[in-house]
Amino acid sequence: MLKLADRLDLGSSVRKDMRVRVSPAALAGALAMAGAQHNAPYNIPKEGSLYVEVTLHSLSDVSKEVEIRATAQELEPHFDKAFRGYQAKVEIKGFRKGRAPLELVKKLYGDLIEQDSLESVANELYRKAVQEKELKPIGEPLLVDMDYKKGEGVRFKIKYDVRPPVELRSYKGIPVEKVVHKVSDQEVEAEIARLQRMNASVEEVPRVTGSEHIVTVEMQELDVGGVPLIGKKSDSVRFYLADPQLEQPFKDALQSAETGGEYRVKFEHQHGDHQHNVHAALRVKKVESVTLPGLTDEFVSKITKGKVLTVEKLRDDVKQDLIAYWNAKSERQVLNSVTGELIRRHDFDVPESLIRSVLAGLLEEVKNESPNKQLPKDFDAEKFFQENRAYAIYQAKWALIREELIRAEKITVEDADLFKLAEQESSKIGIDKERLVNYYKSSDQVKDRVVGEKLMKLLLESAKIMEVEEKQPVL
Repeated sequence: MLKLADRLDLGSSVRKDMRVRVSPAALAGALAMAGAQHNAPYNIPKEGSLYVEVTLHSLSDVSKEVEIRATAQELEPHFDKAFRGYQAKVEIKGFRKGRAPLELVKKLYGDLIEQDSLESVANELYRKAVQEKELKPIGEPLLVDMDYKKGEGVRFKIKYDVRPPVELRSYKGIPVEKVVHKVSDQEVEAEIARLQRMNASVEEVPRVTGSEHIVTVEMQELDVGGVPLIGKKSDSVRFYLADPQLEQPFKDALQSAETGGEYRVKFEHQHGDHQHNVHAALRVKKVESVTLPGLTDEFVSKITKGKVLTVEKLRDDVKQDLIAYWNAKSERQVLNSVTGELIRRHDFDVPESLIRSVLAGLLEEVKNESPNKQLPKDFDAEKFFQENRAYAIYQAKWALIREELIRAEKITVEDADLFKLAEQESSKIGIDKERLVNYYKSSDQVKDRVVGEKLMKLLLESAKIMEVEEKQPVL
């Protein structure tokens, strides 16, 4: 439905950039092929001898505009319907609710009701134009101009996006590098140590005597002059001194910490491609000694619930898990390289509505991952959109290319594909295979996933993959 902003003072003025309130289609569902576009007017037959004139304008490969003109006679039945709807709910002094004469309602509220009903008029005429001319818009249309003159008629201009033309370039035989990570014994031992820490016991002690300690502090951030920053105090921050990820200045400051003692840290923290200063006062609230369990067969059997019985078997299983992890990571990097190269080879404009759809989905993900599924009060949505716009363009562009590739390769989902998937997942999720197959047959999401996997398999099988050893960091 078209939402007309500031509906009470529209009059005959022009209102810019008013958004059409239609539900944003899912990204995949929004990619319908656009119909032919022309700039010649045509008429939509209405009841009797009345006509609505529609003119189409092409703004770009992905942006179009429809101009709709309706006469005063065409508007009359819409206005009459609106008058009667308002009559049924309006309260006028001297009359029971809904009993005021229609002519009195028109006299008192006629102009306002006419302007307000333009919302449904624009919506109906736009949808009719879409159907008659097979416009096939995607995303959310925008009402960018409206001119209503009482007794004469109305003119709407609605901007909408269409699917861009995508001419497939070479997409087979793409050269990519596959980084090979060799799992070391040190990695295996570090993972086993992590398992020991997860099952460690703790005991409160008065002071730190080694690295296997957890120190809980009240941390107050300070400015460059050492003055406490208001609102920058954290009551209970836990530092595990044996954690290899813990910055060394914290380890140094707390290496002999005592309960009730106060300590300071001041250093530059490097995070990705930027850094910031850390200056804080730490007041120790509690010190705990960590006792790691011995690495024995009994320990192994306990943490694996009897699935693994010896230390050596645990080491072997951990190594295989790490190998699988790094292989999966490497394969994802190869997939990203292939899709990235395909996007680089295809240069076309992306509809703004698709970009907005991706950004809206990203924002929804952030919301769902937030406490109580509510964004923080100070969350800057506009900044979030700006920071993620490049990623949204990338994803929208890939969705368009992906659809063209699926069409070009005639990739479909067969019953055999769904049976195979059910066999793989039935035991994992504890649902009967036949029930899963029936569900998969009715799920567009599952079918899209299967099609996508088929496409990526085709692209990877045809790619020229060169394995390279991972570069070890210089110590």
